[in-house]
Amino acid sequence: MKGFRRLALAVATLAIGAAPAFAFPDRPVQLIVPWAAGGGMDAVMRIFANGLEAELKQPVNVINRTGGGGVTGHTAIATGAADGYTIGGVSPELSFFKTLGLGDLTVDSVDMFSRVSLIPAGVTVKADAPYKTVADFLKAVKESPKGTFTSSGTGTGGSWHIASGGLMKAAGLPADQIRWVPSNGGAPALQDLAAGGITAFTGSPIEAKAMLDGGRVRTILTMTEERHPNFPDVPSAKEAGLDWTYQNWFAIAAPKGVPADRRKILYEAAERTMKREDVRKGMADRGITPVWDTPAQLQDYVKTFSERGNGVLKDLGLAKN
Repeated sequence: MKGFRRLALAVATLAIGAAPAFAFPDRPVQLIVPWAAGGGMDAVMRIFANGLEAELKQPVNVINRTGGGGVTGHTAIATGAADGYTIGGVSPELSFFKTLGLGDLTVDSVDMFSRVSLIPAGVTVKADAPYKTVADFLKAVKESPKGTFTSSGTGTGGSWHIASGGLMKAAGLPADQIRWVPSNGGAPALQDLAAGGITAFTGSPIEAKAMLDGGRVRTILTMTEERHPNFPDVPSAKEAGLDWTYQNWFAIAAPKGVPADRRKILYEAAERTMKREDVRKGMADRGITPVWDTPAQLQDYVKTFSERGNGVLKDLGLAKN
């Protein structure tokens, strides 16, 4: 009997040893979005998540973690478990938190894979606003006391705030001529605009598409070199004689320290995702330019972008570091 038990134990041990390791991932992955549902990043990340699900053969659950002008969600990505089951969408605000004195979070706090999209800033006003052109709008801003006009779209010092400050400088005005009203993203800011709570939205007209289609708001400028293909009737900044362009970017990142084999699976699945026709078309149909970087391209782009944005933050009087 004892011999039989020893034999059974040996067989069981061999069976366990021969069992294949589980395939990663074997359960759902969460994708943290630091901004509100319905905004630009949320739209991009949900398109991306649908494609990534198909590549990983596992659900990818989008989790909106808002608050603190993006600090809450970006912190959740940086401090998430480094097991490959947490990834996130990173926005340009991560380049500016330290300058703004909001903590030590930087682009080096996470493992950035690549940018996945570019979205242009613009100037959007209420449908019944008296400003038919950006020239009308800037004339009214110039003739009014500082702070009379208000704008929103992100937290103080966030990407769309920088877009507003850079536009004011290009128009020969102080960067803070328009008073900034912080928000948790484009969606709540646009609701505020439609209700008359703010004068302008300097985020992307892509975020405003539903309201534009519904006739509740009007976009009078895109902060681009040329007219945007999705907004052919809207002048570009260059066309309006303004030396200022600004495009927001969203990137995919993970907590630092994900095991190399799992990171490789995630990275390659993300790269395949951005080659999928349904993902590229889903973004392009919304006016979002899909992007995939090499590591060197990403590093160079983020460095230049950060320097430019931090310069505007100094002009806005917001730089603490």
